Amino acid sequence: MNENKRVLKGFLFIGVLFVLLIGYLTYFELFLKEDIVQNTYNRRIWEVDTGRIRGSILDRNGETLAYSESTEDDTQVRFYPFEELYAHVIGYHTPIYGNAQLEAAYQDELSGNKALNRIMDLPKQLTGEKLFGNQLQLTLDHDLQKKAWDLLQGQKGAVVALDPKTGAVLAMVSNPSYDPNQDKLSGAWEDLQNSRDSVLLPRATQGLYPPGSTFKCLTTAAAAASGNLDLVWKDEGSILVDGMIIRNFNSQVFGRVDLDQAFTKSINTYFAALGLEMGEDAIQNTAAQFGFNQKIPFDLQVSPSRLDQGDMSQTELASTSIGQGTLLVTPLHMALMGAGIANEGSIMEPYLVERVTMDSGRVVEAHSRKIWMDGPTSDTAALVKELMVQVVESGTGTNARISGISVAGKTGTAQNERDGEDHAWFMGFAPAEDPRIVVAVLLEYSGSTGGNSAAPIAGKLMENYLN
Repeated sequence: MNENKRVLKGFLFIGVLFVLLIGYLTYFELFLKEDIVQNTYNRRIWEVDTGRIRGSILDRNGETLAYSESTEDDTQVRFYPFEELYAHVIGYHTPIYGNAQLEAAYQDELSGNKALNRIMDLPKQLTGEKLFGNQLQLTLDHDLQKKAWDLLQGQKGAVVALDPKTGAVLAMVSNPSYDPNQDKLSGAWEDLQNSRDSVLLPRATQGLYPPGSTFKCLTTAAAAASGNLDLVWKDEGSILVDGMIIRNFNSQVFGRVDLDQAFTKSINTYFAALGLEMGEDAIQNTAAQFGFNQKIPFDLQVSPSRLDQGDMSQTELASTSIGQGTLLVTPLHMALMGAGIANEGSIMEPYLVERVTMDSGRVVEAHSRKIWMDGPTSDTAALVKELMVQVVESGTGTNARISGISVAGKTGTAQNERDGEDHAWFMGFAPAEDPRIVVAVLLEYSGSTGGNSAAPIAGKLMENYLN
């Protein structure tokens, strides 16, 4: 009898182990497999790559931005002819450090590790012909990308330019950057990892910054949606909110002002008072329409912009209304905010990859344009656009003007943890009456104003694209 009990316990123990094994395998298949398969250090990725020449990456006009060549020992080397210019968009591909950015996101496409590739390659395998991965054709304009890089002049920050009607990213630059070519990367990897300047951080998509006065576009949209456009304010250069003093830039005093004057001159006290008058819900609801605290669908990983969703104190509400406090936004998201205003309220999904093609020229994937957010109403967008035109014509954004072309824009000078080293912002689009390009410029710890340093960069970049 005791022997039977021991056998029964043994079977029960084995049964429990079997159930646990099946449970783990099921969990792995449903939740972990894709992460393991796509992990940049997965050696099977490199085994797949050795069978095919990795596909090239091209700009919108066919300029080659990345390509691979076979070596004598039948391995491959990846080349990036424009070095640091595209590092934070295309990334790198090496057997030592893995993949990053588009090289990681489109690993299967570039390596040809797709079912269609395997089927179409069967005749070539029988004849011993070389096999190739798929090509990526991007939305980026190489000339515009280089212009954005040159305009930064080595300053830390980011520039994002996109088409508001389609969501196509025309240029996306982050600085500081690095050379992703394998020989340069291997020599600098440890320094890049330990860099105090966060060289490996793609600032355009993952850098989070207080937006400063550019956020007043959203505050104004919230005022329009909640019926709070009629505030007339007697400005004395500062306002006291629950013991916290909010000042205008350089403590300027403007006297009696309405919304038009306050937006054009970027008067902090007015917008703090406006935020307090209309309340937290108006800001929160409009921020949700612009995609705050939500994942941005994109070819690359994007940090969600952050707006406090708890009960705001009066000081937090006033600070948020002028783009300060705990509020944080990425340069890409700032460009999308501008796109929503430019595109009559609709914010299109941003995208980088226009199409994926086989080496035969056959298109295997093409981007399908989608609306990401139904933002503010068309009337609200038109109101904000009109105010943004005034900013460039006669307000803080005059340095973004383009001869013969109407420009809409908003400057921002954002305080941060470094006293006296404000971030400089500009967000705008042109032509104002029929926008073809939206630009967001962020200069990190510039110590200057958005109007003085970021606006000229945006204006010259838009002029370069339009002319």
